[in-house]
Amino acid sequence: MTDLREAAQRLRGQNTIWTFLVLAALVAVFSALRPNAFATVFEFRSIATESSILVLLAVGQTFVIVTAGIDLSVGSVLIFSGVIAARTMNGLDSGPKAGWGVVAAGTAAGLAAGLAWGALNGFLVARAKVPPLIVTLGTLGMALGFGQILTHGVDVGNVPGALTDSVGSGSVLGVPWLIVIAVLVVAVAAAGLGLTRFGRYTRAIGSNAEAAGRVGIRVDRHLIKVYALSGLLAGLAGVLNLAHFSSTTLTSGTQDNLNAIAAVVLGGTSLFGGTGSVIGTVIGVFIPAVLQSGFTILQVQSFWQTVAVGGVLVAAVYFDQLRRRRRQLG
Repeated sequence: MTDLREAAQRLRGQNTIWTFLVLAALVAVFSALRPNAFATVFEFRSIATESSILVLLAVGQTFVIVTAGIDLSVGSVLIFSGVIAARTMNGLDSGPKAGWGVVAAGTAAGLAAGLAWGALNGFLVARAKVPPLIVTLGTLGMALGFGQILTHGVDVGNVPGALTDSVGSGSVLGVPWLIVIAVLVVAVAAAGLGLTRFGRYTRAIGSNAEAAGRVGIRVDRHLIKVYALSGLLAGLAGVLNLAHFSSTTLTSGTQDNLNAIAAVVLGGTSLFGGTGSVIGTVIGVFIPAVLQSGFTILQVQSFWQTVAVGGVLVAAVYFDQLRRRRRQLG
């Protein structure tokens, strides 16, 4: 068992190193082509800020995919949670001058909404035995639909300035709050997946759920927790998205689920479960972000970014399959 654990750790480390080398190569190429436009503190901070919300979705997605599951609903849960947070704040004290008490209540409502959708996903997957793809595809539509019903298809504004001016656009020691929050979440999640019993159980279920159950892991209960965690982080992302844009974004988050999955796979987490890295996922988030920024600066059509990310994603899955075959033959 110790040998298997050490082998899995080495594999995760190799995946993260290769992903980082790809990111470093992209940064080097764009920096060489446009050093005065790309290789600047302003540009790097902009990339990190714009990627912070997606990082939260991808971190939650990492835990789900490590269990050999999938969560297609996170983008819609982000939208729904932002709607609930905004409606709660407006219901308590409509207007930008509302205080921190209103912000706290709206934030709690948004987090609770995300947690509820995640727990529902987990219950249907673990207890009702519905495939994760079908469950989360269904809740994707339901969460987005309910968000549109609650707002009549019109984005909700009038977000308190205490939220938008501080968290949305403010900074601490020159670092935007969005980045600070994302870093804190990544640090806790990385430690949780790599060092705690929760992380060990998550990887064990992804490697072999039946064997995990035989050694005493309560697989159903743990899966509910994992999907609830993904929903909770999607709820937090919804609140931060609300802070960043000063309103809900009913039409702009529908691709976030696919972007999060792409980041997780690019980061070296296996779609077949059992192995994954939060740090690798973060690097995977920045690969398409750097591509988008570099292509924009080089005035390359944005469509090529989709082509490039799609190609890298297919290559990442292909090499993951090759590694699995080699382990099975070895």
